[in-house]
Amino acid sequence: MAFEGLSDKLEAAFKKLRSKGSLAEADVREAMREVRLALLEADVNYKVAKEFTTTVTDRAIGAQVMESLTPAQMVIKIVNEELIALMGGTRSRLAIAPHPPTIVMMCGLQGSGKTTHSAKIALMLKNQGNRPLLVACDIYRPAAIQQLQVIGEKAGVPVFEMGTANPVAIAKEAIKLAKDQGYDYVFLDTAGRLHIDEELMAELKNIKSEVKPHEILLVVDAMTGQDAVNVATAFNDALGIDGIVLTKLDGDTRGGAALSARAVTGKPIKFVGTGEKLGDLDDFHPDRMASRILGMGDMLSLIEKAENSLDQKKALELQNKIRKNKFDLNDLYDQITQLRKMGSIKDTLSMLPGLGKKLDDVDIDERKFDRVQAVILSMTPKEREHPDIINPSRKRRIAAGCGQQVEDVNRVINQHKNMQKMFKQFSGKGGKNKFRKMAMGQQGNGNFM
Repeated sequence: MAFEGLSDKLEAAFKKLRSKGSLAEADVREAMREVRLALLEADVNYKVAKEFTTTVTDRAIGAQVMESLTPAQMVIKIVNEELIALMGGTRSRLAIAPHPPTIVMMCGLQGSGKTTHSAKIALMLKNQGNRPLLVACDIYRPAAIQQLQVIGEKAGVPVFEMGTANPVAIAKEAIKLAKDQGYDYVFLDTAGRLHIDEELMAELKNIKSEVKPHEILLVVDAMTGQDAVNVATAFNDALGIDGIVLTKLDGDTRGGAALSARAVTGKPIKFVGTGEKLGDLDDFHPDRMASRILGMGDMLSLIEKAENSLDQKKALELQNKIRKNKFDLNDLYDQITQLRKMGSIKDTLSMLPGLGKKLDDVDIDERKFDRVQAVILSMTPKEREHPDIINPSRKRRIAAGCGQQVEDVNRVINQHKNMQKMFKQFSGKGGKNKFRKMAMGQQGNGNFM
């Protein structure tokens, strides 16, 4: 995951300060040397890393240590505030035209994920009640138009194309159509190149001058590290971008681009791609990202992810079934499905404050959930509703049906029974207090899985 190495290095740097009763200048400078090295290893621009640590050092040395905080906590507080400032301070939203449609010009190098993220942003807006239109302006890359059509169909967003006509003419016709048919956002998926060249920039400048987009978004690949910042700088100097979409932030990237791009270009990161699925896109929140880098979790993003992914009607139905002690295997299957809609289980849990570091050594095998669901699907509707009727012969049939062992079937049934017992305790008198005690116990012994 992005920033994993940086988080570990920062944690190690702060650990040395925790045992100290007061902050000495030498302690702060030593910690900031380690922080600077951590930032450089994370592929943060050298100038940005140096300015960042200088600012933190000056603040930490001149700060009055708050009575309620230890020296280490004071330094972490300052680092957190400066990280937020470094990444833009506040969330930057997509522009909205005074008279629809809002024209968004998507640009970037080939392979950065420009076409996919055009559809991702369009889908996000569609889910918010808007009517976006995707426009195929890349007439050079083989199958680029077809790719946009396929992704657009998956997202349920219409795609406008005119084959290999002039990109400017395509953009103009698309905007005219959008005005006539009431689309409120138009996304121009422009051509990319393997590298920046004059021909590419000339075409993009031509489109910009002719259609006058309200927003120019540059899509950059976070996996390219410092090169992503160089690309952003070049596009901004030539075109004047309004924002950045950072892709592949879920991959094995050091994350330096996210910390450097805003400082170097002066342009905000507006969206981050967090996976391969169309729904794997998040608004970029500097404060939440800073919290995650420092291992503080990200509860607000977790809540938003849950609200967008979980079925509220099913949640209420489940609540009623738990109260009546009628939690069956159908409910267990639904809960696993709902949980997995939120993305990687480990990534979801890492958003909980305090769990980030504890999860480092935990191997969460996502395939186990597949096996549990396969076992449940091999059962008859009656068996799912009444697991008590599942005798040895039924277990053998279920195991054969899902290609697993009888022991695996027993494990699923026992897990369900344990969950029933737990829900029965919490639904009774004093249930909330029991849950609170259990949660505290789990935190104390680390048995959170």
